[in-house]
Amino acid sequence: LSRHREPMERTTVLITGCSSGIGLGLAARLAADAAGRFKVFATMRDLAKAEQLLERCGGCCPDVLELLQLDVTDPRSLAAAAQRLQGQQLDVLAVCNAGVGLMGPLETCSDQAMKTLFEVNLFGAIRTIRTFLPAMKRRGAGRIIVSSSIGGLQGEAPGSLGMGSWGRAPTLTVQLCNSAPGLPFNAVYCASKFAVEGLCESLAIVLRPFNIHLTLVECGPVNSSFTANLLRPDPDGSELR
Repeated sequence: LSRHREPMERTTVLITGCSSGIGLGLAARLAADAAGRFKVFATMRDLAKAEQLLERCGGCCPDVLELLQLDVTDPRSLAAAAQRLQGQQLDVLAVCNAGVGLMGPLETCSDQAMKTLFEVNLFGAIRTIRTFLPAMKRRGAGRIIVSSSIGGLQGEAPGSLGMGSWGRAPTLTVQLCNSAPGLPFNAVYCASKFAVEGLCESLAIVLRPFNIHLTLVECGPVNSSFTANLLRPDPDGSELR
């Protein structure tokens, strides 16, 4: 009698920001898994920029890689992506690979540049998690991986967070004299990443009862096009007039 092997159940992963950098590398690595253990939904704002990912993946089977248009600043785009995954089990949500930077003296950073940075780095991550979280909660399982940065740590003063008696607020003791060095001319970028850190540390606690695990990856320098895509501090130069 011939033996019939059960089809392998793949881990379904949705990754944001796959046109370059960490998102591209992660999507290519999982899609090229020799054992075919992953089904990857690689998303990006502009699908015309998918050429590099497709070249990296080479002969990947469509069963393990699917491209989706996804703009983390557009609720309609997020809703369309969620609709595409409807009826499927999303095991891993890798968010915040879609991100932008902003360098320059604070007084030269325009309101619009700062708002754009927070719209992508912080609110984009919040929208993405909020879109796919309900299905994970209903299933009682999932993993969320958020790419943060050492920019969310540097400048942070080491301290100890201790819980008081029941019903009392936590107390934080900070030693400013031993604070880690900050990142010069990255004040607004670091502010957005500090916000992501707070978001994830709070979420990690409340998601535990749902068997949803949140992982925060604090990346150092990565060889990518990130620096080439930095926002201009003040596109019109108005802050210097």
